[in-house]
Amino acid sequence: MYKNILVSVDLNDPTSWQKALPTAVELCQSYSSDLHVLAVVPDVGMSMVGYFLPGDYNEKVIAEARKKLHELMGDQVPGDVKAQAMVEQGTIYHEIIEAANKVGADLIVMASHRPGLSDYLLGPNAARVVRHYRGSVLVVRN
Repeated sequence: MYKNILVSVDLNDPTSWQKALPTAVELCQSYSSDLHVLAVVPDVGMSMVGYFLPGDYNEKVIAEARKKLHELMGDQVPGDVKAQAMVEQGTIYHEIIEAANKVGADLIVMASHRPGLSDYLLGPNAARVVRHYRGSVLVVRN
């Protein structure tokens, strides 16, 4: 049913992957799907904050995220699942949708989080992905 499954993880928040990643792995095993594990790091290069950071800051952040993502996948993704690590930089929901389009994801798996006041004002990333992605999205409750 699914050929490519994308799961989004926040490397600094284990609740973003503790249920979502095993769910995505199980779906990949059931459907013989390819797994794409995405971590998004914020882009501060053009903001006022970026002015005060070293010139190679973005490259170092991406390299560190890639290292952490490979470690996570080594611990959490069994060898029988064909998996690809992806690290993107930018706005979370936008990069999730872009990455899903890039790999031709049939399904995006992502964790929800407890709603807070900011969610009602800004909207959580999961809600934005659900609204804007043309394919299926599975939101795993924490």
